[in-house]
Amino acid sequence: MNNKLLEVENVVKQFAGHLALDSVSLTVPENTIYGLLGPNGAGKTTLIRIINCITAPDSGEVRLNGKRMTPADVQQIGYLPEERGLYKKMKVGEQALYLAQLKGMTRHDALKALKYWFEKFEIQAWWDKKVEELSKGMAQKVQFITTILHNPGLLIFDEPFSGFDPVNADLMKQEILNLRENGATIIFSTHNMATVEDLCENISLVDQARIVLQGNVSEIRANHATRTYLVRSDNPISGKDFELISQSEKNGIIESKIQKMNVGTNNALLKSLLSQTEIHTFEELLPSMNDIFIETVKNNHHVKN
Repeated sequence: MNNKLLEVENVVKQFAGHLALDSVSLTVPENTIYGLLGPNGAGKTTLIRIINCITAPDSGEVRLNGKRMTPADVQQIGYLPEERGLYKKMKVGEQALYLAQLKGMTRHDALKALKYWFEKFEIQAWWDKKVEELSKGMAQKVQFITTILHNPGLLIFDEPFSGFDPVNADLMKQEILNLRENGATIIFSTHNMATVEDLCENISLVDQARIVLQGNVSEIRANHATRTYLVRSDNPISGKDFELISQSEKNGIIESKIQKMNVGTNNALLKSLLSQTEIHTFEELLPSMNDIFIETVKNNHHVKN
């Protein structure tokens, strides 16, 4: 069982009459990838800034490894904000060295680590270039490197794939998985729900300052199941145990989307279908995290209004 690396308990934050966070609590297990989700303006960035000790909560507590967080603990965090912050007139290598030393690394250790990462990302040729000469994706690589260089135990990535083409987005995805394999704990804030399904074990969905959905991604999808199945067969299917939603033919195979009408077992349903025709596949269609995100936020707004 994973230990609790980060605990946020009943955090409240208000700005000039605007309630940004309303009694928000979450627990991030050690050595996992945790999704922090929500529409724009929901409170995610405020929560991330509180975790990074950039701003303080009005009430509530944030604990790292069981102890109340202090500004000194920020050295154990690597934070890649959505608003990128490289100095445009500085040279790339000079800036990377400067940021590494701000995180407590010696010049010797920083140079050695930067050489490794610049070679890995194939950006050695940009060492003496000015930041303003970089493409958005290239600058993003540099910031990713400076975020992880000091081997922090907790990494916070806010929309880390913004500005990347699909090839480089996949490269970053693999690096994030590698970091988790090597012991890091990662908080991942994004609007890309497909990425959440690929990477995150657990999530919290923030909407209108409160957490409206929380838990294990697989369990959340299973809990939102609609008893809908995709059946591929030789012939059309029919029956009283299900409603036929759609049926079409592809390459000589009949594809039927059905919804179970009762709580009978899948085995019983499959047995009934097998008595009619050859079944090639029988697959439950679980809702995507994107569907669940939209449904949960809409329902929350409906309740609020």
